[in-house]
Amino acid sequence: MEISTEFIKLDSFLKAVNTVGSGGEAKMLIADGQVLVNGEVELRRGRKLRPGDRVEVAGHCYRVEEEGNQ
Repeated sequence: MEISTEFIKLDSFLKAVNTVGSGGEAKMLIADGQVLVNGEVELRRGRKLRPGDRVEVAGHCYRVEEEGNQ
């Protein structure tokens, strides 16, 4: 997924890639330890993701890309 800012918060990222439908769903998924960032369990929903970070959830892997760099 591409971002046009310096970073995107993890819960917002999960909503943007349609993994969850709401912030509450994102919060539960993260709190349950079901989200990996760069291969490690991430429990902070406000974790700042930057271009190059990799997010794994529910068997899917997403990479944060800078806008215009696909």
